[in-house]
Amino acid sequence: MTITTYRKAIFASLVWLTAMLASGTAGAANWLLLQGTEPDGSADLARVWGFVQVQYQKDQSDPDALGRYIPPKLIGPNLDSQSAFNVNRARIGVRGVAMPLDSKINYFLLLEMGNNGITEPTGSFAKATDASLTFNHIPGARIRAGLFKYPGAEEGLQAIHVFDYINFTWVTQQMLLERFPNRTYSPNIPPQTLPPAESLQGFDESVGAFRDVGVQVFDAFNFGESWELSYAAMIGNGNGLNFSDNNDDKDLYLYASLEKVYGGRGPRREGLKMFAWSHTGVRTADLTNDGIHNPEDYDRDRYGVGAKYLRNGIRVSAEYMWGEGMIWQAPHNPSFGIGPGQGNPGAPGNGAFAESDGYYIEGGYRFPGTKWELDARYDVYNRLDGDRFEIQYKRTTLGVQYFFNPRVRLAFNYEFRSGEAKNFPSGAGPNAQVDGIDDRIGVQVTGIWSQ
Repeated sequence: MTITTYRKAIFASLVWLTAMLASGTAGAANWLLLQGTEPDGSADLARVWGFVQVQYQKDQSDPDALGRYIPPKLIGPNLDSQSAFNVNRARIGVRGVAMPLDSKINYFLLLEMGNNGITEPTGSFAKATDASLTFNHIPGARIRAGLFKYPGAEEGLQAIHVFDYINFTWVTQQMLLERFPNRTYSPNIPPQTLPPAESLQGFDESVGAFRDVGVQVFDAFNFGESWELSYAAMIGNGNGLNFSDNNDDKDLYLYASLEKVYGGRGPRREGLKMFAWSHTGVRTADLTNDGIHNPEDYDRDRYGVGAKYLRNGIRVSAEYMWGEGMIWQAPHNPSFGIGPGQGNPGAPGNGAFAESDGYYIEGGYRFPGTKWELDARYDVYNRLDGDRFEIQYKRTTLGVQYFFNPRVRLAFNYEFRSGEAKNFPSGAGPNAQVDGIDDRIGVQVTGIWSQ
C-alpha cells in the first residue's frame, strides 16, 4: 500500500467511524449553520454587520548572502518590507431572511475592503467574498448556492474575526489558501533586495480565501441530549472568488463532523468536535517553459482530519492535513516549481505533481473572572514531501489576548519560525534562502459590530 493510498484509507475510515458513532448515539462552533443559515424563527430582513482588524508585524529574518529576501521573510500582502502597520481586514456585510416572501430562504452578502491577499494582487479597492442564498425547505438537506466558504479545514472554515491567532499555520497558509495559475506561463521571480526592484507577487489573481462558487447540500442533526452530527457536500467551480469558471471540471467538497455539545451558542459554543473533510478537483495551467501556450490539466486533492475541544475556558485543537498535486511554492514562484526543472513534468521541485502534509496542535486558557487569555500553537509543514527539494517549515506561536469586551480584543503573538531543506547542507540549494527565516512579532486589534 502506497503512502497516498494509506492516507486515503485513514480518511475514509474516519468518515465512516464518525457516521457510525453518530447514528448509534443519536466549541467547537458549527460553522456550516452559523454562516449558512439564520436562526429558526428569525424575522431579521437585513442585519448589517462587519469587523475591522488593524495590525503591526515585524519580521526578524536575515537576508541571503547577497542581501536578498524571499516572501516568508517579508510582511504580506505587499512583500516590500520587514515591518508594517496594516488594515489587513475591513469587511461589511448584510444577512437575513427573505420575509415576507419566504422565511425559509436566507441570504448572506460580504464585502472585503482591507489590504490583504484578496484585494492586493489585483489592485482592488473592494472585492465580494460572499454572495449566497440558503434554502431551508427540505428537512435534513438545506441547499446553499452562490459564493461562500466551502466546507473544510477548521482554520479556513471558521470565522476569521474570532480566530485566536494573527497568522495561519504554515500548512494552511501554503497548502490550503489557494493561489490560482496564471493564464500563460510566468517565470519565477528571484529573491529581491529592499525595497524590491520587482514585485514578489507573481500571481495575477487573488487568493481563494477558502471560498468557491457552487451548490452545497448540508445540515446538522441532534441525537440524544447533547450529540450533533453535521455533514456537507458541495460541487463548485474550483476557481476561488471568481464568479466564472476557467475550465469544464468541477471540484467536490465533502465534510462530516460529530460533536458532543456542552452548552452555549454561537462561535464560542462549548463542545468536543471531531471532523474530517476532502477536496478533489482539477486545475488548468501552462507550467512548462517551452515558448508555447499549452495549458494542461493537473489534479489538486486535499484531505484533513481533526478535533477541537472548548470548555470552561480551556481550548485544545489539532488537525492533520495532506495534499497531492498543485503544491504552491510561494507568491514569487508562479510556475509551481523550484529548482532547475521548474514547471517541467517529472523534474525535481515540480509542485504540479508533488505531495505535502502538515499538522498543528494548539491550545488556550481564558483566566476566570478576567479579560485575559493565553494561547500556544505548534505547527509543521512538509512541502514537496519526498522530493529532493522538500522543505520543512516549523513554527511555535505564543500568544496573549485581552478582551476589552465581547466584540473588541487585542492580540499579541510571538512566532519562533524556521525552515530547512533537509536534502541540502546548510547554505546550499534552497537553504541559501530558508536558513535565514527567523522570528516574527505581531500585534492586532479586532473590532466587531452588528446592527
